[in-house]
Amino acid sequence: MPGAWLSLLLLAGGIAPSARGDPAALLRRENDGSGRCTYSFTVASPGEASCPEAGAVAQLRDELAALTARLSRLEGAGGVGGMGGSGPRGADVSGVWSRGPQRAAPGGCEELQRAKERLEEEKGRLEREKEELGRRLESSAREIARLRAAQCPSGTGGVPGRDTLRSASKAPRWEPEPLSYQELQSERTELPASRLMEETALGRPRAEDSGCGELAWVGEPVVLGRADTIAGKYGVWMKDPEPVAPFTRETTWRVDTVGTEVRQLFQYEAAEQLARGYPAKVHVLPRPLESTGAVVYRGGLFFQPRRSRALARYDLRAEAISAERELPDAGYHGQFPYSWGGYTDIDLAVDETGLWVVYSTEKAKGAIVLSKLDPETLEIRRTWETNIRKQSVANSFIICGTLYTVSSYSAPNATINFAYDTATGTSRSLSIPFENRFQYLSMVDYNPAERRLFAWDSYNMVAYPVRLVHA
Repeated sequence: MPGAWLSLLLLAGGIAPSARGDPAALLRRENDGSGRCTYSFTVASPGEASCPEAGAVAQLRDELAALTARLSRLEGAGGVGGMGGSGPRGADVSGVWSRGPQRAAPGGCEELQRAKERLEEEKGRLEREKEELGRRLESSAREIARLRAAQCPSGTGGVPGRDTLRSASKAPRWEPEPLSYQELQSERTELPASRLMEETALGRPRAEDSGCGELAWVGEPVVLGRADTIAGKYGVWMKDPEPVAPFTRETTWRVDTVGTEVRQLFQYEAAEQLARGYPAKVHVLPRPLESTGAVVYRGGLFFQPRRSRALARYDLRAEAISAERELPDAGYHGQFPYSWGGYTDIDLAVDETGLWVVYSTEKAKGAIVLSKLDPETLEIRRTWETNIRKQSVANSFIICGTLYTVSSYSAPNATINFAYDTATGTSRSLSIPFENRFQYLSMVDYNPAERRLFAWDSYNMVAYPVRLVHA
């Protein structure tokens, strides 16, 4: 063993020379019986007059043997310079042990930090879901309370009599004004209150609303899905009110519209798949579409191809464009959009009477122009020019041949502020409450089969129940 290691062994074992004399007086070298060179040394104890007991000597030998074994392990692992390692000779042995774990610490801290961030994200998501469920619960409680307050008066024994119900059904029809009574008034029929509560809670049309009528009330939005990428900040989602096999009324369609080449049309077999975000199929459109004005009707996707005033029909079964026609004089790509922008110059719509398109022209000076379309050829059947300026409203939809507009795309408490009746060619002001829950409304369409409004509100796909009254 080299002299440096011998000194280290002596120091680590707690043995030190008592004098600084000549090393030759302390260290002797001679051959043993086999002819090998051996070293021996003598060290005087600085504090002991006589040698310790045999047990203490044996303990000291054991400690030296353990230290020698430890040094051998370090040498075998290459941890000390000059013994197979890469470090310098005479390196601090304890440093090898202390620095090893410290090198692994930063990686461990990073992993813990990432785990903490994931937990915080999950906590935030759960808190948002809790808030949403709280809002829905509060909305349902208010609706149930309203319905209980509006129940028919009871007859003898608490059971409504037939005469009472008949007289109630003859009650005068309530008018849109005053608006403060819109949610409390209704036409009464012989419909059990329990069934009325169930259908209202599920957003289904009531029996007396089976025909066309005027919009009188819009309920609170229910979130049915959410986009998870920036491409879904704006978008459009749809169901076909008159589907063609193999599609059904439950088949749901969605397009995320942020981007210059929007071609992906996502198909879901049911709304539950939409909520989970797993499409059954993805259609790639032959031409990119523009903005959020597309609709699905009678087995076709109707949309405006990008940077054009044309309309196109994409056959969902054949997966090909089956019709295309230019919309005469229509403004496009930012000439006459809704107030939120988004190149919403041309907006298609469906109601109980068929397919429509909402747009404007230079001749109309930015006022909304409304045309009825042939769904097979896209030929214009008839056109109406309104006095509602398109850029002054956030969006629009059509119910029973009447155009309705939304006042704001960002105000939490917006209103349905105008209506244009194509049957009479007249418009009127309204003030029906409309909630922008997420405060960036980029699409609103009416589904006549479900009697609901479908909307896209800042990544969220939502639905609003509506109530109509007979004119």
